[in-house]
Amino acid sequence: MKEQEEREEDSWDQFGKNDDASDQDSDIQWEKDSAELEYYERRFGLAEPTYRVPRAPKNERERFEMHRAEVEQVAEVADLESVWEITYTPARFEGGFLRTSLRPFYQEDQIVDVMAQVKGGKEANVYRCRAHPSVGVEWIAAKVYRPRQFRNLRNDAIYREGRDLLTAEDGRPQAVKRRDSRIARAVNKKSAFGVQVRHTSWLMYEFSALQTLHEAGVPVPKPYFVGENAMLMEYIGDEQMAAPTLHETRLEDDEAGPLFERTRKSIAVMLEKGYVHGDLSAFNILYWEGEMKLIDFPQVIDIQANRSARAVLNRDVERVCQYFGRYGIRENPNQLAEELWERFAAPDPDDLAADLSSIVHGEFGEEIEEE
Repeated sequence: MKEQEEREEDSWDQFGKNDDASDQDSDIQWEKDSAELEYYERRFGLAEPTYRVPRAPKNERERFEMHRAEVEQVAEVADLESVWEITYTPARFEGGFLRTSLRPFYQEDQIVDVMAQVKGGKEANVYRCRAHPSVGVEWIAAKVYRPRQFRNLRNDAIYREGRDLLTAEDGRPQAVKRRDSRIARAVNKKSAFGVQVRHTSWLMYEFSALQTLHEAGVPVPKPYFVGENAMLMEYIGDEQMAAPTLHETRLEDDEAGPLFERTRKSIAVMLEKGYVHGDLSAFNILYWEGEMKLIDFPQVIDIQANRSARAVLNRDVERVCQYFGRYGIRENPNQLAEELWERFAAPDPDDLAADLSSIVHGEFGEEIEEE
């Protein structure tokens, strides 16, 4: 009995020593946590909890623990390890999708700051960003698609006809494999995942078209990088202002003729590459220091797969002719559209004959030989 009491007394003494050591460690940790909390309070304005707690804290330590839990929650959601402070002050509802969309470009050392919004569109906003030195330019434009609940584009089905679904893989547009029935079902059912796939595909199609047209020499902004909700491209303008559109510009008499001819040639090359702009007008042509750039290609149409291609071309040409008509350039839009289509888009009879011959001899050649 006496031995048992002695063992219990030794155990109690040891517990007391461990408890004292634990208190010392706890005090040290308390000081570290207090310093960290003060840092986050100053940096992110978390002087008071931003959520309602179920009950009031009983003492200072409990208040601290509750507040630290909130800071940890904020840190987890905001990913404080990669906090990104930007110069531009977003408007209400804008800040969330802006930072989320552009953060990957910041983390990949492609941009370092967002300076200003230079254009607000019906489905996307464009921002002037300071490019990372590795990109090789000072300024770069970020086109950020607005969330679907804030988008105003209507009747986009006419533009989607004939398009493959595209996803973002390693910063490049990739076509969804036709055998991937899971994605097709999600898109058809318009599930949350399916809506996101369609949204990303819309953006990827624009970026892919820009790549093709830029390589072909069409005056479009050079595309740099793309993500699931934004793309980076050449910025047209300077630090004081972005390039205005033709709609905002008063041309000199000697400027209109060459600019119209440049636009006509651009439409022709687009047709040769299989595209119709889809929304071409003076509102979507930038003019800066004597040079033009065609912009806004989300509605670009595949002339081989979209039955509305010819009608949309007629509309684009008519709008262009209406604008340049102000400067005395008289062109029949219907005749011009027909000439462009027949010369650069309509199938060549010799090509059709060659394709037909290939089909006959390729698919049915063996049967003909057997007969």
